[in-house]
Amino acid sequence: MIHDETFQIFSAAEQDSLRKAGRILRECLAHVSLLVAPGITTIELDAAAERFIRAEGGEPAFKGYHGFPGTLCTSVNDVVVHGIPNEDLTLKEGDIVSLDCGVIVDDLYTDACVTVGVGTLAPEVEKFLQISSKTLESVIDEVVGAGAKIGDISAFIEKKLRKAGYTPVESLTGHGLGCTLHQFPDVPNVGKAGKGPVLPVGTMIAIEPIASMGKGEIYTERDNWTIRTKDSSLASHFEHSVLITEDGCEIIA
Repeated sequence: MIHDETFQIFSAAEQDSLRKAGRILRECLAHVSLLVAPGITTIELDAAAERFIRAEGGEPAFKGYHGFPGTLCTSVNDVVVHGIPNEDLTLKEGDIVSLDCGVIVDDLYTDACVTVGVGTLAPEVEKFLQISSKTLESVIDEVVGAGAKIGDISAFIEKKLRKAGYTPVESLTGHGLGCTLHQFPDVPNVGKAGKGPVLPVGTMIAIEPIASMGKGEIYTERDNWTIRTKDSSLASHFEHSVLITEDGCEIIA
């Protein structure tokens, strides 16, 4: 049982299970990303993701989670997170779509997300996605490891996004992972370096810069899932599940 304010530490066998789940998740997102094109519906992407995960021996982590109906969260344009796959939502040239997904193996959860362009994007949108993605890769390369504090991660992400002219969505955070999908600690995208819990060897966190090209204020639609930007600005979401190791960290998914 994982209690509040307790890091879950994984055994060697559990880490192997996480690596299997992470491989499936990485390959699933790569597979579905290649399907993104004008004319495809988000429900078709969702079905492809579920088929892939189950064929590889994993279990979709999101399907049925608190009643969520999909394997993927498919968040298009100004939808920040938790977009519900829909047979009536057809992607068109110039859209962007965040593909957020999780995989369970041996009752352990992994979680990852990429934001993908549909066809040719406007240059400023392409830049937005590139910088958002680079922010995630950079914080892992430069900050994450045993002994780092959560605030170190948060401050790095906030600085990178704001310097580029984008707004981190403050109320949405990364999180711990393991025997549940969301557990201690929260990993905000804004914060102060040197503050917060210290990362121990053997734990895993989901780091997920979530950014807006606008003000970053959000609201939840009546379906109680779909979260949009209030100003209809585009939003991006990139995420890795990261295992803390003796030597630094390992990207699991």
